Amino acid sequence: MEVSNNKVALVTGASRGIGRACAVKLAECGYDVVVNYVSNDAKASEVCAEIEGLGRKAFAAKADTSDLKAVQNMFREVWKEFGRIDVLVNNAGVVDDAYLLMINEESLSRSLDINIKGYFHCAQQAALKMMKTGGKIINVSSVSSILAVEGQGVYSATKGAVNSMTATLAKELAPRNITVNAIAPGFIETEMMDSIPEDKKAEYINAVPMGRFGSAEQIAETVVMLCSSAFDYMTGQVIVLDGGLSL
Repeated sequence: MEVSNNKVALVTGASRGIGRACAVKLAECGYDVVVNYVSNDAKASEVCAEIEGLGRKAFAAKADTSDLKAVQNMFREVWKEFGRIDVLVNNAGVVDDAYLLMINEESLSRSLDINIKGYFHCAQQAALKMMKTGGKIINVSSVSSILAVEGQGVYSATKGAVNSMTATLAKELAPRNITVNAIAPGFIETEMMDSIPEDKKAEYINAVPMGRFGSAEQIAETVVMLCSSAFDYMTGQVIVLDGGLSL
């Protein structure tokens, strides 16, 4: 596992699930970590304490990524605290499943604002800070971006947009030594799975050729992999981690 040299990573939506796993794994690899979150102060504090327990610096940054001004202020605070940003993990997102005829305007706007605009806001601010030094932008997408799932028309559309923006931003930022890649997880065992009935979970597992869910730690390991120098020449790619679900 490659260890960073006091580099700084910002992970959005880092108070739980995949974001939390990414934040902790990056700290294990020597990164100081900015823990972005939007509402749960206690959970964010827990993640920061875990990072500091690993001997790294942690900075809790409360900001709604769909709000450009909030994101700009967050990056100013991070720059004041660390003076650098080497990695951005765009992870904050919402899933609000609904069939087409049941989609309401409020839910639609919220999904578009957080899952698309939020990624652009953070990528833009990170790129401005990485222009001279280079860096890594990693977008968390979803297997739903390439696999039709009933009731996930909006979510799938937002994650398809993430894939497209990943490719375009990779091309734009390559001359600045900034790589942009995405990870598309399938069914991952996180807190969000706790609310799913057992019979539905069984149905999901049966659809996965490997016969099991993935873990947040496996996504985090892939993030760390993309941050390593071994992947400095890879950009604009979407790595699918779904146990064969999309085959």
